[in-house]
Amino acid sequence: MPFDKPHIEFVQLDMEGGWTTPEGYPDGIAQKILSSDIDEDCKTGSRTRLLKFEPGVYTTVPFWHDHWEEVFLISGDLTVGSDDKGEGGEEFTAPTYACRPPGVFHGPFKSTDGCLLYEIHYYDEMKPFEGNRL
Repeated sequence: MPFDKPHIEFVQLDMEGGWTTPEGYPDGIAQKILSSDIDEDCKTGSRTRLLKFEPGVYTTVPFWHDHWEEVFLISGDLTVGSDDKGEGGEEFTAPTYACRPPGVFHGPFKSTDGCLLYEIHYYDEMKPFEGNRL
């Protein structure tokens, strides 16, 4: 079986440039895609990315997706379950890990001092998504 993602041997990352705001996220949250062959229409593949929150930035609504997500909080703080004004929720500090199956609502999120996350998103071709689990 050929690999759709490229073989990348250790490369130095530019941690200053190449960041983009993901669709639907507020300014102050940016991603750097490390590797991806994810096809969200065909429900195949995977993506590895870094996601960073600038200090004080927050999202306002919970969301879900139809793929698996594993998240490692590398540095900083992340509050999970805040309201639409960035208040409340449960604060976590690095190192912290989460693994979310498809269809699980999560968020909103806030970072008081900023944070850096390492995320892996993938479809499990052996178990197709069957709708929202909540």
